[in-house]
Amino acid sequence: MKDTLRIIIGKRKLKERVSQLANQISDDYKDKNPVLVGILKGSFIFMADLVRKLKIPHQVDFISVASYGSGKRGSGVVRWLKDLSINIEGKHVIIVEDIIDSGLTLSYIRNNLLTRNPKSLKIVTLLDKRRRRKTKIPLTYVGFSIPDKFVVGYGLDYDERYRNLPYIAWLRNERDD
Repeated sequence: MKDTLRIIIGKRKLKERVSQLANQISDDYKDKNPVLVGILKGSFIFMADLVRKLKIPHQVDFISVASYGSGKRGSGVVRWLKDLSINIEGKHVIIVEDIIDSGLTLSYIRNNLLTRNPKSLKIVTLLDKRRRRKTKIPLTYVGFSIPDKFVVGYGLDYDERYRNLPYIAWLRNERDD
């Protein structure tokens, strides 16, 4: 089966928006030293670019959950694979996500982190697929709203491929026709 990629967000546009998000976060978190929690694996490139642009002291940690398996749709089951190494009690926390579609996985993560008593908990996502939302998620910072298409690049993958692309592309294959 042959995959076809169609760029929907180019390299320059990504760079500009990540800088804007970093500026917003820097303004909102002056004197707060937030903990940015990246959700692996998809957020690692976005998070790396984001933290390089922040103008405030901050900490970085990661969690890893699995909900997709090897397909294009969520499995409905969330498995916790890697937990935080930083105690977030009493700290300002910003979850860094690559893409939100149904919101079920992020809702699970958010609820789990809230039980750890952070001082505040906000969410920044690079991509938001609002049409696929199945639960309400309070998003503070959104990079781009995108249509209900399966996308890859800039950390997002399909069967562990395409993460290295410097842009976001719609992945089309023969099954999409």
